Amino acid sequence: MDLRSVFLGLSFALMWSSAFASARIIVLEAPPLMTLSLRFFISGTVAVGIALLLKQSWRLTKAQWRAIVVFGLCQNALYLGLNFIAMQTVQASIAAIIASTMPLLVALVGWVFLRQRLPIVALLGLVTGLVGVLVIMVPRLHGGLDPWGVLLCVLGVASLTVATLSVRNAVSSGQVLMIVGLQMLVGSAALTVPALLFETWNVTITPLLASAFVYTTLVPGLAATVIWFVLVSRIGAVRAATFHFLNPFFGVALAAVLLGEQIGLIDVLGVAIIAAGIFAVQVSKQTK
Repeated sequence: MDLRSVFLGLSFALMWSSAFASARIIVLEAPPLMTLSLRFFISGTVAVGIALLLKQSWRLTKAQWRAIVVFGLCQNALYLGLNFIAMQTVQASIAAIIASTMPLLVALVGWVFLRQRLPIVALLGLVTGLVGVLVIMVPRLHGGLDPWGVLLCVLGVASLTVATLSVRNAVSSGQVLMIVGLQMLVGSAALTVPALLFETWNVTITPLLASAFVYTTLVPGLAATVIWFVLVSRIGAVRAATFHFLNPFFGVALAAVLLGEQIGLIDVLGVAIIAAGIFAVQVSKQTK
């Protein structure tokens, strides 16, 4: 793996993980679905506009249109929508930890339902990662962690898992910005209906809220997604996904630094166990 790919992978992991801290700031001051729909509309419009300037085409394959719809609904509307709602009562660090288990769930679903063979290292990594989740979640639930918020986060990462398994290898690197932008516009449209039905816009725009919204729209919302597709086109999906093992570390650390969330030794131990499990699962895929 060349140095540029390493830099892209580290950048993606840091941007992806930072989204939870900025989202937590947003949902404590504004309705989650309305702000998320607006975020997708802005970032999607920007991405499509840049794509058109770069002469990228609307003429996509059926597989690409399927990827756009599935990812727009499952990743943008369901995964992020459920997480934004959950983070009204659940800390950013908890949401980041649950979301970071996606590679483990992809391996688990592939093994149980799709009959995909897993090497022994992957099976050990899968068990290790799930144990790490229990190490963190059991004491937190007994300590008053909102179980409804946790359930929403779990449903969110499950929908992201479905999207990941459904559209593997469907995205062409030559149309990255166009596909990313259209995915976001699909997510925006899907979120608009429940946002108008269940939420009201009664918001005092503060510098903190505005800066968090701009950041989450442009950095984890747009830049991280583009970087991910570029990374996949350079080194392949399996090797790129190895960088997911950094997400628990970055997510918890950023929540502690930016939001002052309390992190105990049990949390650090659980994060390390989860990261080891993710790393084992991803490395086993490279050595099959």
